[in-house]
Amino acid sequence: MEAIQCIAMRHRIAVVGSGPGGLTFARVLHRHGCRVTVLERDPAPDARPPGGALDLHEGLGQTALDKAGLLKEFQALSRPEGQAMRILAPDGTVLRDWRPGPDDRANPEIDRGQLRDLLLGPLDVRWGRKVTRVEPGTPEGAVIHFADGRQEAFDLVVGADGAWSRTRAALSPVTPHYTGVTYVESSVDDVDTRHPELARLIGDGSVAVYGVNRGLVAQRNSGGHVKVYAQFRAPLDRYADLDPADVEAVRSSLLALFDGWAASVLDLLAPATAFVHRPLYVLPAAHTWPHVPGVTLLGDAAHLMPPLGVGANLAMLEGAELAEALAGGSDPDEAVRAFEERMWARAGRWAEMTAAGLERLVSPDPAGALALFDEVQPS
Repeated sequence: MEAIQCIAMRHRIAVVGSGPGGLTFARVLHRHGCRVTVLERDPAPDARPPGGALDLHEGLGQTALDKAGLLKEFQALSRPEGQAMRILAPDGTVLRDWRPGPDDRANPEIDRGQLRDLLLGPLDVRWGRKVTRVEPGTPEGAVIHFADGRQEAFDLVVGADGAWSRTRAALSPVTPHYTGVTYVESSVDDVDTRHPELARLIGDGSVAVYGVNRGLVAQRNSGGHVKVYAQFRAPLDRYADLDPADVEAVRSSLLALFDGWAASVLDLLAPATAFVHRPLYVLPAAHTWPHVPGVTLLGDAAHLMPPLGVGANLAMLEGAELAEALAGGSDPDEAVRAFEERMWARAGRWAEMTAAGLERLVSPDPAGALALFDEVQPS
């Protein structure tokens, strides 16, 4: 696809946040010859761990990468075998063992770091630019205020700055609320060599074990790296007195939570040398805001939802769609207004589905998780 003339060229555009959604937005604009400023609070791309792998869906994340001209590069990096999913009972019994066919590329996995580097490409990101607030409607445009006291004005500021977005306050007073479910994340390195029994348990993709109001999920990344997530319902302050730096105390607490589960399953927690506490927060499924010229949101900043494989996909598609609308539209403000209407309708549906999915995955009835798996996996 040839780049179309960028109608938005004369406008100053900034995106706050260098996650998948923000970078996709910037990369599609760049492909169409549009100037865009990417602002990121992290001092460098590798300043912190990038997180677990993502499965990019046909019609969502893969469509976004196609709009960015990066689909072939993604296909070369991604792992179709990572779509495999195994469900176990707490006693270790295998309940489901789904493996993708040789040509199945519906939701191939890619490491977040690999996706970030792919999207960064030629983009000029201003690292270490921590945004504190966005002030729309000034004579200069939408003014971004930075933690170091500096300010900069743009004609359009796109907030792609995640769950605790500083851009959101310019449009909406709503803040995320706790779902009642907490994840505790850990990692296993060099699993195939150092922990072959765990490698066999996990398989090529992921393994999940669900009990009453709790679960254990392990997900392969590339290079023998595995992310492990303990999931459970609990008050937000349940582990407030537990020092996350005390690895053995956290491990003991988790082992007590999963008491009675098969030793082969609990071994997923054994190699961890660090644990990260991640309470799950969401925005209301119907979150919208009155249109404000010069500022908009996408991704988690607009519609934070449970992490069930949809959030990054939506953010990327939204970034690509907004970029194309700005590149080809005659009126940037009308393009943003129309984008918001489409985003709200689609994201609202997904937010309701993922909220219902979380209720079934971490529930008093573990059969609900198995039934959900049967509904979403191909036969």
